[in-house]
Amino acid sequence: MAAVLLPFDDQGHIAEAAFQHCVQETFSAGLTPAVNMDTGYVNLLDDSEKLRVLDLTREVSHGRSFVAGAFIEGADGDIVELYQRQMDHIVGHGGTPILFQTSRTHAMDSKHKVEVYARAVKGLEKAYAFELGRMFAPNGEIWDLETFERIIQIPEIIGAKHSSLDRTEELRRLEIRDRIRPEFKVLTGNDLGIDMVEFGSDYLLGLATFAPSKFAERDRYWTSGDARYLEIADSLQFLGNLAFRPPVPAYKHSAAIFLHMTGKIPTSQTHPRSAKRPSWEAEVLAECARRLGLLQ
Repeated sequence: MAAVLLPFDDQGHIAEAAFQHCVQETFSAGLTPAVNMDTGYVNLLDDSEKLRVLDLTREVSHGRSFVAGAFIEGADGDIVELYQRQMDHIVGHGGTPILFQTSRTHAMDSKHKVEVYARAVKGLEKAYAFELGRMFAPNGEIWDLETFERIIQIPEIIGAKHSSLDRTEELRRLEIRDRIRPEFKVLTGNDLGIDMVEFGSDYLLGLATFAPSKFAERDRYWTSGDARYLEIADSLQFLGNLAFRPPVPAYKHSAAIFLHMTGKIPTSQTHPRSAKRPSWEAEVLAECARRLGLLQ
């Protein structure tokens, strides 16, 4: 899966046609698009903007599967009802929800935290959970292993994105998954360790928005045992190490610069309230694009 960047125009408005092009490119590469994610500034969008993103995605999905974030941080009301309201919108647009964490569950013990998730997804066909490290957003939390083990036993939750940027934490989750529920997907969010696919993870990466076709190419080489996997994986990881350096949230500006440079979106503008990269960012990203054969 690839999280899709939400592009903006020079006036600070969502560049709708460019966004739909990015979603379509992701589908065409054979990856599942994930919208209204951290990469799509979900924490900075209002409800009408999130719904617009879902509308735009549905228009190009033509029944194909996509994932969308259910984000409730900062909203008033019952946690379960807030999640269900967001998930109803997503499912109604043909998507599968992924539940962003909320700081309101941080102080809960494992049992009650898991009860929130179980009640929220009850009756759904499928959903995903999401562990998000605090380096990405303050509402995120990396669960203890007891909580993770409980979460993966909720039948409706078929996978979880793990964004700790810590291989050891992810490997522990893979061990639990293999022991408890082998069909459960651990979706790596480790943009600094995209080779976690070699250890049994699947992926839902913000880095994949930079070049979904190159991730698809990497995946084909890995599946077939083609040695060209190594070269393209190294080039993608070089890009990941640069784009996801601190402050980590500024990777979205790096993505906008990269996608603008490679002709995919009309500007390198980010959401007005999103973190920015320095003026020399384009120079170093150009080298990454050249290594991937996306620039001369």
